[in-house]
Amino acid sequence: MGNLTMSRRTFVKTAAITGAAAAAFGASTHTALAEETYPVVSGQDTVAVKTCCRGCGKMECGVKVIVQNGRAIRVEGDEGAFQSMGNCCTKSQSSIQAAYHPDRLHYPMKRTNPKGEEPGWQRISWDEAMQTVIDNFMEIKAKHGGEAIACQVGTSRIWCMHSESILKNMLETPNNVEAWQICKGPRHFATTMVSQFAMSWMETICRPKVYVQWGGASELSNYDDSCRTTVDVASRADVHISVDPRMANMGKEADYWQHLRPGTDAALGLAWTNVIIEKKLYDELYTKKWTNAPFLVCEDMEPSGFPTVRTDGSYWDVKTHLLKESDIKEGGSPYKFLVYDNNWEALKDQGIEHEYGAFTWFNADQEGNIDDTGGFWEGENYDSVKARETGREAAQDNLLPGQTQGWVPDLLPFDPAIDPALEGEFEIALKDGRTVKVKPVWEYYKARAAEYTPEVAAEITGIPAEEIEAAATAYGTRLDPESGYGNGGIQYMLAIEHFCNCIQTCRVFDNLVGITGNLDTPGGNRGPTIVPIDGDLQGFSAWAPGATTPPEEVNLKQIGRDKFPLLGWWQYWADSHSVWNAAITGDPYPLRALWNESGNFMSQSNTTRAWEALCSLDFYVDLNLWHTPQNDTADIILPVAHWIELNSPRASQGASGAMGATVKCVQPPAEAKYDPEIVMDLARRMNWPWTTEEGNEWPDIQWQLDDSIKLLTDDELTYTTWHVENGVPTFERHGVPMAEVTPKYKTWDEYVAAFQEHGWWQAKDVEPRNWGTYRRYQTGALRARDRVWGRLDYTAGKGIGNWKPGFFTPTMKQEIWSTVMESHHPDHPEWFVPSYCEPPHGPKDGDRIKEYPLTATTGRRIPVYFHSEHRQLPWCRELWPVPRVEINPKTAAEYGIEQGDWVWIETEWGKIREVADLYYGVKEDVINLEHTWWYPEVQDAGHGWQLSQVNQLIDHDAQDPHAGSSNLRAYQVKIYKATPENSPFGNPVPCDSTGKPIIHTSDDPRLKEWLPTYEGRE
Repeated sequence: MGNLTMSRRTFVKTAAITGAAAAAFGASTHTALAEETYPVVSGQDTVAVKTCCRGCGKMECGVKVIVQNGRAIRVEGDEGAFQSMGNCCTKSQSSIQAAYHPDRLHYPMKRTNPKGEEPGWQRISWDEAMQTVIDNFMEIKAKHGGEAIACQVGTSRIWCMHSESILKNMLETPNNVEAWQICKGPRHFATTMVSQFAMSWMETICRPKVYVQWGGASELSNYDDSCRTTVDVASRADVHISVDPRMANMGKEADYWQHLRPGTDAALGLAWTNVIIEKKLYDELYTKKWTNAPFLVCEDMEPSGFPTVRTDGSYWDVKTHLLKESDIKEGGSPYKFLVYDNNWEALKDQGIEHEYGAFTWFNADQEGNIDDTGGFWEGENYDSVKARETGREAAQDNLLPGQTQGWVPDLLPFDPAIDPALEGEFEIALKDGRTVKVKPVWEYYKARAAEYTPEVAAEITGIPAEEIEAAATAYGTRLDPESGYGNGGIQYMLAIEHFCNCIQTCRVFDNLVGITGNLDTPGGNRGPTIVPIDGDLQGFSAWAPGATTPPEEVNLKQIGRDKFPLLGWWQYWADSHSVWNAAITGDPYPLRALWNESGNFMSQSNTTRAWEALCSLDFYVDLNLWHTPQNDTADIILPVAHWIELNSPRASQGASGAMGATVKCVQPPAEAKYDPEIVMDLARRMNWPWTTEEGNEWPDIQWQLDDSIKLLTDDELTYTTWHVENGVPTFERHGVPMAEVTPKYKTWDEYVAAFQEHGWWQAKDVEPRNWGTYRRYQTGALRARDRVWGRLDYTAGKGIGNWKPGFFTPTMKQEIWSTVMESHHPDHPEWFVPSYCEPPHGPKDGDRIKEYPLTATTGRRIPVYFHSEHRQLPWCRELWPVPRVEINPKTAAEYGIEQGDWVWIETEWGKIREVADLYYGVKEDVINLEHTWWYPEVQDAGHGWQLSQVNQLIDHDAQDPHAGSSNLRAYQVKIYKATPENSPFGNPVPCDSTGKPIIHTSDDPRLKEWLPTYEGRE
């Protein structure tokens, strides 16, 4: 490892120079490859094809693929792509090396050797491969039931997400292992529970005045935003706050660096909440009108409620201590939640009397089960036109030329002018005759925040109390009070989801963003981009329009549901730990087969345990670009297309507000196929109809592409007005039945041609009443769509979307007191409002610290890699050949470790080797490990994942009690220098089973073996 000696500043300069040289090299030497692709690519033409990069899975950067004589020769940034500002990172540029890599899978393959050994892959035909898959799945299903088959899916390249949707239905299994469980999923889970699906996503492209970057470094590697956008936003913000245990690249430029102990984010967030409450920096009108803060809690009664719809459309029962009309009146509505009105006497003097004296109510009967006033307060006068049109254009500074500001409706006051109490204790008579005391939810929230004063949080997090107070005050104090909204949202990222308190931590942030007036406001947390095409997070080709879904009893068999009750409410993944355990033990039933489409066992759970489970399966099929550690345990491998070889609609998965496309630039190699085509072929062979259209039960990819853009029209399809006067609602709908919809583009090819000419569209322009308008909870647009995936209700009166104001929660409010949590965990009242708990196996875990004195964190962004990807790309591996562990120089000296030394990192669950990288940016008691490392050059089964893969170190059973997410960070380890005496083969450098070292220097000649090849693709 002697070559890893350059300074950090020199490394960054070298990386930039190398990337530029590599791009130029590619342009001068690569020649010809595709046919029958994008229409203008032919003969000797050189064209720039606008498309969406998927060199990573987390941001929709607009790029241009330069195609010469049918061969892709380089990738460039698209300066016209407002969401990414021309960004084209190292991973994007290296995509050419991935597409033409000599190790790409070209043909279906089958295993010939026992599992656990080198597989002995043998080429077979597609017919044999697919028939083998069907025969094995049907045999296992007949013997054990569909639940014995699991599906696995990785990150959000949206064309390979069938495993979380259609494959489950096709195979009649409730069991799917998803990276989503530890990557964005906990944020989406938590926000769906208390506000709206994925409201965690922040509209950073609208340049918040105060930029809070919490637990991430997207300036290094695209995550929710492009690197270039992140740098621009952070640099132009009036205040930049970085919250991170390590000094990230932009962190050194931040106004505030909150260098917390790993895993203590919720404690810090609650301390910020305490400061904002005590200094009265919260938005009082929003808090009273749009959260359930004023709803009254009665501890002296049994919880009760009503049936409501969960995320998949099925029903569950709300049972809550929140006071309802049905609790005080026989035959009263369980949907009417009571609040105390501080203004009731003044209103009475004006001739406006509440039905229950000082108490008024909000009606959350969102489905109209009793009456149609759901979504409104008692006697409310609501005008949806006024709710949307009374306002102003946003006036955010530093937007790009031509970028649309969006419309900000004024936050309308109560009408009539009630004043829901946030504080106090009140007496009220229940229907059983008892008089009880009740308090607003806000009192419980305020009390919880008071447990985490800056002084208390300082003891927990390690940040001085005065710094905590200063950062919280800077975030909460509006720099432009005249705007009517806050300084910006909180961009809380992946680190938040890797602790055993991830769901509660996400709730802390969701509520904090809400009460400060930053939910669905310019530069605030807005959720996923909403557009009429099928290019969002739900996945392209992931749903079969004419297919039937399995009966409810199938979902009841979901593995892990008993251990994690909220998974039964959430529905979107089975717990990975429980799935792997079932494969090994047969408890609660045998798990014998797996279909994997882009998933990776190294991302969560203890890797050693997961590997054991994979090796124990009777049958496993893997769809992939490469031979990987996981598919070394597969029985069948199916080759798939790279992102420059396929077509797919695309919209921003986050709040960037872009709509465009991934456009096929070149042909895939040999017999590699597009994922949707493979899944459609499986459906056809299983005689499982995809549509109800006679003669077109299994449509081709062109039909699916045409179908994906058919709801894009010249006008917004659905617009609804509500008028409620004195409790009498008038509902007027201007929807267009599906059969009458006239698409703007009749075919995918027309859409792509328009995209090439126009470039990326702004969703604010495409749908001005929806994405183009803020405060959609007030206008009704937030509820105009499906509660999770954001599909508009186009059927003129049918479906979930109803344009009523509010949120898709049981109370129709942003919930500080979670009725979902309360109903599923009634024995844990400490969880009803957001809470904090210490990380298991952290520094507070008894005597473990004596043997394991250092706190490990991991998962940081690496400029040239995306999690486990790109280790075999020469440009990337040359710049970053080995995994690094950042360690404070003082700590390193204590352990006799020097820069560039290989070191052992160990817990009672496993040990790995990484290279010491001395860095003052981490605290003396913390080390920062790199994750998901493997070595493609190692030919042993698993490609050397056992050598450095960090999740070998974790406790397999340490999980979040709600989502089941793994505890991937904030645990104690020990570290010591690797020496010839304590290393296999007498070599501190990791070696394969023959003693051959891995690639560990930038001049290793094996890197040249991975240079692009252009032969053998026909």
